[in-house]
Amino acid sequence: MFGSHLSIAGGMEHALNDAEALKMDCVQVFTKNQRQWNVKPLTSEEEQIWLTTLKRLGWLNTNRVVSHNSYLINMASPDAGARKKSNTLQRIELERCEALSIPFCVAHPGARLGTPRKRGEPNVLGGGPSKEEERGLARIVKSLDSIHDALKGYKTRTCLETTVGSGTNLGYDFAHLGWIKERVKEPERIGFCFDTCHVTASGYDMTTIAKARAVLEAFDECAGLRDIDVFHFNDSIGEVGSRLDRHAHIGEGTCGLSCFRAILENELFDDVPKILETSKEENEKGKPMDSVNIAKLRRMANTALKNR
Repeated sequence: MFGSHLSIAGGMEHALNDAEALKMDCVQVFTKNQRQWNVKPLTSEEEQIWLTTLKRLGWLNTNRVVSHNSYLINMASPDAGARKKSNTLQRIELERCEALSIPFCVAHPGARLGTPRKRGEPNVLGGGPSKEEERGLARIVKSLDSIHDALKGYKTRTCLETTVGSGTNLGYDFAHLGWIKERVKEPERIGFCFDTCHVTASGYDMTTIAKARAVLEAFDECAGLRDIDVFHFNDSIGEVGSRLDRHAHIGEGTCGLSCFRAILENELFDDVPKILETSKEENEKGKPMDSVNIAKLRRMANTALKNR
């Protein structure tokens, strides 16, 4: 289940057609301009074209399509007005996903704001959230409960994404994600997105197969591996614990190939979409880097299958 985040320029269905042309198994999209608060409603024609294309590909009512929410949303904001605005936009994101038969909406948990962190300060992992972080996490829980109450019966799951912990962003510690899931009223509507770059830059070392397996075990203890609905497969430009959110092509960063191998060897994740968010240039032979990265991952997956 390998794919990439593809552009919806010119029509959302273009991302599906491009995924087909590149022989991908899945795709991630924005359902709207991710950098604007104002949202133009989907037309019935846009919905129909999208759903018809999904059906043609055999992807309708499957887990092959992922949406990523707007970067503007901050459900942890201590400012009531800003949080209300964020909650409204997140509700719209879920409404669009539901209309378009998209089962997963990836969302950054949010930034607590308040007391800034020191420059270069490393993440402290496994120690539990600070009091200020707990207040931010509680605001996320309240936001999600409010959104769920407004959207009764929706099937689309909000997938809280692991983060590097830049600024005052929450979600850099696996325990943050578990904290939220344990406290929302409808935990079945929450899943997770495990971003390999973010996890590495946060401070989780996956540079050997033993270390990578231990990190997955830590995630299982804190949040639950079975609730990972999406992977973002990105290598990391920043070192382990750098808190630098910059993606590299597979095998060209600091994650270590063992990071990806440990995931691919686990049969729990066979049917979980694994999405590239790497740059779109071509290699020296004129081949799209998405195809280069996916070919590398498929070779690793074949080896993992043989070794089971």
